[in-house]
Amino acid sequence: MTTPSLSIAPLGTSAGATLIGVIAVFLWACLALLTTLTAGIPSFQLLASSFAVAFVASLCVLGLRGAGEFAKWRQPWYVWATSFAGIFGYHALYFFALKTAPAAEASLIAYLWPLLIVLLSSVTSGESLHKRQLLGALLGLVGTALIMYRSSSETRVPMPVFGYAAAFACAWVWSSYSVVNRRFSKVPSSIIGGVCGLVAVAGLLCHLLFENTVHPAAEQWAAIVALGLGPVGLAFFAWDHATKHGNLAMLGALSYLAPLFSTALLIVVGQSDASPILLVPAVLIILGAVIATSRARKTSDR
Repeated sequence: MTTPSLSIAPLGTSAGATLIGVIAVFLWACLALLTTLTAGIPSFQLLASSFAVAFVASLCVLGLRGAGEFAKWRQPWYVWATSFAGIFGYHALYFFALKTAPAAEASLIAYLWPLLIVLLSSVTSGESLHKRQLLGALLGLVGTALIMYRSSSETRVPMPVFGYAAAFACAWVWSSYSVVNRRFSKVPSSIIGGVCGLVAVAGLLCHLLFENTVHPAAEQWAAIVALGLGPVGLAFFAWDHATKHGNLAMLGALSYLAPLFSTALLIVVGQSDASPILLVPAVLIILGAVIATSRARKTSDR
């Protein structure tokens, strides 16, 4: 049976899966804005609450599809452990880094993960690393650095060694998880719903041990629900599918669009000031993505 030609690749192809990964990048661009709307909520309480929303939403969706969907959760323990370690470990280290180090510098170090994905994918997945992909990732890194530097405060606060270490470990955890996840390509992405539940429980335990509970206001609850449905919900389902079936090097390069979108969104809603200087990192990030993905498309179309 033939299928009509479409303007985008079918979702079952590598290009289509990579396109789904871009959805996650767009959703993660909303993370900074939504997080600012939850100011005053302790980190682990926010983690537990937002992932609990994602878990409940996934139960509703899978329930509508039928009880058979939950049978797909019967996976080996190491599949669960890998996803849990990647998602919970990333957020725990990221929140710790932001608490113990200036946010701009910590975010920049943590955002080494797209570059690490580009590099690691050539080693572990059998996908060859091309000079254009490496150049694109490096241009994205420079553009990200300029965005973070622009948003940093003029008053420099010495960054503790532990802050640096946590942010760097954060980058390694997420990049390693994204690359290793390729080995579980036959595991359905619906398992992420269960992982969200585990992350919510772990976040709750950490909250009860280390934090004091804050009762969210109505607008904070709205932001928490939005986080659970988007950046810490649908985004992880999309990323899971993309890392299992898409082009890892291309995903790494395209991920640098997230800080650009994030900054643009903050400007649109008035949370950040627009500046002509923003054009420089914008051009670098977009140029890097174009360079890296143009080569990836050529190799994937062979």
